[in-house]
Amino acid sequence: MNGRFGWGTALLTLATIGLAALWSLPFVWTLLTSLKPESETTEVPLRWLPSEFTTEAYRSVLATDDIWTWLINSVFTASAVTVLVVLLSSMAAYGFSRTEFRGRTALFGVVVAGVLVPTEVLIVPLFQEMVFLGMVDTPWGVILPQVVLPAMVFILKVFFDGVPRELEEAAIVDGASQWRIYWRIVMPLSRPVLAAVAIFTFITTWNNFLWPFIVTADPNSMTLPVGLATVQGSYGVRYAEVMATVVIAGLPLLLLFVLFQRQIVRGIAHTGLAGR
Repeated sequence: MNGRFGWGTALLTLATIGLAALWSLPFVWTLLTSLKPESETTEVPLRWLPSEFTTEAYRSVLATDDIWTWLINSVFTASAVTVLVVLLSSMAAYGFSRTEFRGRTALFGVVVAGVLVPTEVLIVPLFQEMVFLGMVDTPWGVILPQVVLPAMVFILKVFFDGVPRELEEAAIVDGASQWRIYWRIVMPLSRPVLAAVAIFTFITTWNNFLWPFIVTADPNSMTLPVGLATVQGSYGVRYAEVMATVVIAGLPLLLLFVLFQRQIVRGIAHTGLAGR
């Protein structure tokens, strides 16, 4: 059995390394292309390594004011959406998990059904609503439609169902209100899953292209993915600058994952345990 276990572990390790290498190829190509002189980005046959490494593309991109505006917009948008999603989704999930009211099951079914609705179906009514409210080309026009995430309500509700009710009963005996129980007991106990929800929300919002692209036309209101598309259209075949912008846009997410990967794993694990 030890021999079979050793061979199985070795095969799984090799498969993991192979998949990781395959996944990293586009990123390596992007990074190397961003470090090439512009004249070498369209050479045939294509070469992985440049004749000389240069940071000219990065200097050119960072010298423009727009890239910093888009970066600030993305940070503000992703942070605001993350905070609102964590607060609103946790309150909704706590209500479904702990509050008895008529129609709770049916209403929660509607929330779960919302997970199945593609975002593209809601684009037209959401845009019409933003036009009516005068929020087109504004930060809140980008933020508010991204705050409603039924999947996060479902995840948090499943986790809250696994929180021992004895803690809340003891708090009620001590005179704690429902809000205090939620804020002082349930939320601190839910830090792992809240961290996972926050990180997933931040990454999803940072990468979101479709809605910010539709609701913004002013370059001063664009997020980084939308701004990246305008750079690509403006520079045409200047692939080194396009790739440099892609690397700059991806670095915050890479750092976020490296710094908080333990919280992501713990959040997923705790959610799975709570659902059992």
